[in-house]
Amino acid sequence: MTKKKKVFVIGLDEFNLSKIRELPEINECTILPAVKFSEIRGVENISIPRLLEKTDKRIKEAGGIDAVISYLDFPGSVLVPIIAKKYDLPGPELEDVMKCEHKYWSRLEQYEVIPDNIPRFRAFDPFDEDAYEKIGFTPPFWIKPVKSYHSYLAYEIKSREHFDECIEEVKQNIDYMVEPFSYIIKEFGMPEKIACIKEKMFAETPISGHQCTVEGYVFNKDVVIYGLVDSVQYEGYPSFSRYQYPSNLPYEVQYRMSNLARKAIKRIGLNNSAFNIEFFYNEKENKIYLLEVNPRMSQSHADIFQKVHGISHHHVIINLSLGRRPEPIEYKGDFEIAAHFMLRTFRPGRVKQVPSNKKIAKLKEKYPEMTINLTVKEGQSLDDIEEHHIDSYSYVLAYINLGGNDHDHLLNKFRDIENNLGFRIDHC
Repeated sequence: MTKKKKVFVIGLDEFNLSKIRELPEINECTILPAVKFSEIRGVENISIPRLLEKTDKRIKEAGGIDAVISYLDFPGSVLVPIIAKKYDLPGPELEDVMKCEHKYWSRLEQYEVIPDNIPRFRAFDPFDEDAYEKIGFTPPFWIKPVKSYHSYLAYEIKSREHFDECIEEVKQNIDYMVEPFSYIIKEFGMPEKIACIKEKMFAETPISGHQCTVEGYVFNKDVVIYGLVDSVQYEGYPSFSRYQYPSNLPYEVQYRMSNLARKAIKRIGLNNSAFNIEFFYNEKENKIYLLEVNPRMSQSHADIFQKVHGISHHHVIINLSLGRRPEPIEYKGDFEIAAHFMLRTFRPGRVKQVPSNKKIAKLKEKYPEMTINLTVKEGQSLDDIEEHHIDSYSYVLAYINLGGNDHDHLLNKFRDIENNLGFRIDHC
């Protein structure tokens, strides 16, 4: 009997484990936690040395390691190349991953190859009393940490007064993500031009249009694009309402977007890694703008890929981690279209009622492919939701995955579910 490969996962949780267990590759793999999801999200502080210690201990207890993967943003994405290098495993180089994760550094790299497809940008120190004047942009413009996730501490600035208000929030919370990120920069020998940057935030001019994410991977420096997913926002808010697949952009625009993705990835040098790149297509200008590069697959797209293709794109990262090219993903799913919905509320308050198990079971009987993940509990203040379910404008109440025969069929299903879940919030 062939010995199974020990595949360690950074941020292992039940949802992603269930997707991995449905892959054909599971027959040759044993899936183990290098770091559990609960040890990396919702924690008081992120300690890179402690996470690496924990990983080394689990690898030793398991008798070795054959592969390491993650589908999580920082620190999951950067731990993969660190562990891969230490144990001589297939994987990307840390510096290339950091070129993606450090959003200001990433902009500098993008500027070298696609300067006309990115916004104007400028780094600044949030503790500098003259920061607003030094930025020099006229509102509206965005301010963002050099490292964040789920739009944490990202704000669209409307005025000087709004900037001052947002900066106070930034000052109180900026170190949560940036300090452990800075630890990686200092301890793992990132280039001096980045290590010496004191600015923890950057500003950039607005870009807008039809938002779309390109999913792909690099194997032995060959860049492969395998899917484009539309990111649809709530009307009037910069918060996502759903990720919908496949994209309904014109094929010519999808081709141009994919070409820009290849240029950015080749410039950055990312190799033997999955990636997803977020873009905007501005129809009025007939122009594409790159928003950000992420050196990982998007786990939010896993279920919708499975509904359309019959397999999730965990298939991609498992094969890359084992040092081999992933097989092409075919259209063998049960649905023509699928979406990952984010049911949100935009005002603070307290949760008075959540959907009962009976109500969810009844909806699942009607829509068997539905998956739902509630993020709130009865009696909970919305401000107490774990930070990865909150952005600067909204609170996620539930994530819902659905498939459909076409666009209208899909949205009608969601509206029916939304109307019958029975959330009740007492807003402040």
